[in-house]
Formats: sequence, structure tokens, C-alpha cells
Amino acid sequence: MGNLFCCVVVEQSTVVIKERFGKFEEVLEPGCHCIPWVTGDRLAGHLSLRLQQLDVRCETKTKDNVFVNVVASIQYRALADKASDAFYKLSNTKSQIQAYVFDVIRASVPKLNLDDTFEQKNDIARAVEQGLEKAMSAYGYEIVQTLIVDIEPDEHVKRAMNEINAAARLRVAATEKAEAEKILQIKRAEGEAESKYLSGLGIARQRQAIVDGLRDSVLGFSVNVPGTTAKDVMDMVLVTQYFDTMKEIGAASKSSAVFIPHGPGAVRDVATQIRDGLLQASHHQTHE
Repeated sequence: MGNLFCCVVVEQSTVVIKERFGKFEEVLEPGCHCIPWVTGDRLAGHLSLRLQQLDVRCETKTKDNVFVNVVASIQYRALADKASDAFYKLSNTKSQIQAYVFDVIRASVPKLNLDDTFEQKNDIARAVEQGLEKAMSAYGYEIVQTLIVDIEPDEHVKRAMNEINAAARLRVAATEKAEAEKILQIKRAEGEAESKYLSGLGIARQRQAIVDGLRDSVLGFSVNVPGTTAKDVMDMVLVTQYFDTMKEIGAASKSSAVFIPHGPGAVRDVATQIRDGLLQASHHQTHE
């Protein structure tokens, strides 16, 4: 504001309260005004019409006996048409607003549990705004918006809440991991069962093929060489297979030691055991 030779300049978004001999005279709008000082006119003060913000921190207790600090942000401004009320009726606007905020918050939060306080902070802000509008409108102020910007429990409470949340997440993770391991074990068991089944089929087909091949060899040799019986041909084939097996065991570079009784009598016994086993297998396959 400028002041020269009874001329007063009122800046934008500001009004000036003019008094005459100590009594309210009028509100001066932004612009240039002439004040005749000799007639007792004077400027009582200035009043900003700009939007102002007041952050209020209020400590209170929730329904479940947890102390919290609630931070409310109040945005307000003086009304131009009620500038005289805003200037004269309140000596300390911020203190008055803070007192009303304390009253509303300490009446609302103790009705809620801690979790509900976080979830219903918009309801708390609405209650504060309604209480302030009703009270401050009589003093020439407008409450533009009220926000609950923060709710801070005690540090120990926050740590406990984080631990509870972490424990719950770990429990879910452990359950999911157990389910995954269960699925893997089931799939592994199914794979092993399928593998063993297919291996069994392969072994059965291999044995059937061996039996069929030996039978064809015995029949063909008996037809081409007169005077030989099926038993003679079978013994010769089995002895040949026996010596081929011994040859393969001896040729293997990393084979384990195998102790097998050897000699003419041992060969005959091995041939007899092999022949009997193959004939029993062939007989069993024929009946199936």
C-alpha cells in the first residue's frame, strides 16, 4: 500500500478498514483512495482476501486406545462482503480455527478403531469442514476445503502393524510355496509312474521279441538240419549267447567285477536255467 498526501493505494486481493474517530466507517476496495486525515478518518488495518492455509496437528486416542497425531490442512479466506466482521470479531483467526479443529477431531476419532480411522479419514475431514463452516461463517470467513493429510500412530504401533502385515504376507507366501511344492511332487510322481509303466511295457515287449526270435531260430534250424531236436538247437543258441555275454563283459573298460561259475557243467546249468525261464515266459505269454 502506498500513502502520500492523504492518498491511499489498496492492493489487489486486499481490503482496508477505514474508521472515523475510532468508529467503523467503510471498507476500501483495491484501488486509490483519498483519506482526509483532518476529519478524523484513519486506516484501522488491512485484511487479505487471498486463500490461506493452516496446518493443525492434533493428538488424540482411537477407540482401541491407540494414540495418534492427526494432521488437518484447513484452507480458508475472508469474505469481502463480511470484511468488517472478519476484522473486528476475531482477534486471532488461526487460534480460533485450531480450537474448532481440535474439538471436532477429538470428538470423531475416539469413536473409531485405528484401522477405521485410516479408512474413514474423508469422513473426519467432512465433519471438521462442516463444524468450521457453521462456526466461521458468523465471523466473515469461508472454509474452502478441509483435508486430513496425515494420521501418525506411535512408532511402536506402526512397527507392530508392519510386523503383523509382514507375518500375514509370509504366511500366504508359505502356503503358496507349499502348494507349488505339492504340485511338483504330484507331477514328479505321475512322471515316474508313467516312466515305470512305459519301461515295463518295453521290457515285456523285449522279452516277447526274444522268445519269438528264439522260437523262429529253433524251428528254422530243425528244418534245415535233419536229426536235430529243438532241445539241441536251444542249448546251442543259449551257449552262444552265454559266451557273447562274457565277451561283452570282458570288453567293457569300466565294468564291475562279476563272479560267474564257469566250466562245462556250469555252462550246462546256466543253459538249463535260461531255457526253463524262457519257456516259462513263452508259456505265460501264450496263455495271456
